[in-house]
Amino acid sequence: MAKKQMDEMSFLDHLEDLRWHLVRATISIVIAATLAFIFKKFIFDVIIFGPTHMDFPTYEGLCKMSQFLGMTDTTFCADKFPFIIQNRTVAGQFSAHIWTSIYAGFIISFPYVLYQLWSFISPGLKPSERKNSRGFIVIASFLFFLGVLFGYYIVTPLSINFLANYQISEQISNEFDISSVIAIVRSSAIASGFVFELPIIIYFLTKVGLVTPQFLKKYRKFALVIVLVLSAIITPPDIASQVIVAIPILLLYQISIYISAIVVKNQKRKEKRANSL
Repeated sequence: MAKKQMDEMSFLDHLEDLRWHLVRATISIVIAATLAFIFKKFIFDVIIFGPTHMDFPTYEGLCKMSQFLGMTDTTFCADKFPFIIQNRTVAGQFSAHIWTSIYAGFIISFPYVLYQLWSFISPGLKPSERKNSRGFIVIASFLFFLGVLFGYYIVTPLSINFLANYQISEQISNEFDISSVIAIVRSSAIASGFVFELPIIIYFLTKVGLVTPQFLKKYRKFALVIVLVLSAIITPPDIASQVIVAIPILLLYQISIYISAIVVKNQKRKEKRANSL
């Protein structure tokens, strides 16, 4: 659809167009969720409950690292976690199956959902803007999946290991509800996926003039505080976990500064070229 056609569309036409994009995005999520629903053994036994077993790759790596540093008394090298997972409601397992499948469907179909969103927005952009944003879906999807993997392999194991071994009294045994375990895996993965979209967000905010590289550099200290607070929210309250999570986020912030600088540089070059004509 050309930009001229977009300009001629009424408000109701835009809503109708948006509705069909949302319908197609929803259908893709339902299809992916159905596949996740069918392969429940893999989704739950391998993915969801993977970080609850000590043979999970992250624990093995952290155990070897702890031994290398001479730390013998560490929970990363235990045989098993001191807790059991249980279901406390009649429909608990069925509800967990349904909702986990929906979230899995969203993660799997994220590139197509993003494509539908981009298909709705892109006709309103200038040809040069569409050209410069050609790799948007690929890059945004890559960053999202990278964030999901980071949340699953780093944030989730650190959270489960800390909370499972935290004890206020030996008289209390840990019997975690299935919904609580799934919530940790789900929130860690999806939240990290969206956090890793920071460079993309900064790119578009710079394009519309809301942020500049000077602005990002000036408020870097405040960004550091926000990152540490964010790390404290999505990780257990121990310094090591917060630092591990904060480092990649700070790297993403620094990358965002470079991206913002490149966008501003290209915009100035185009303005200079236009003024010379």
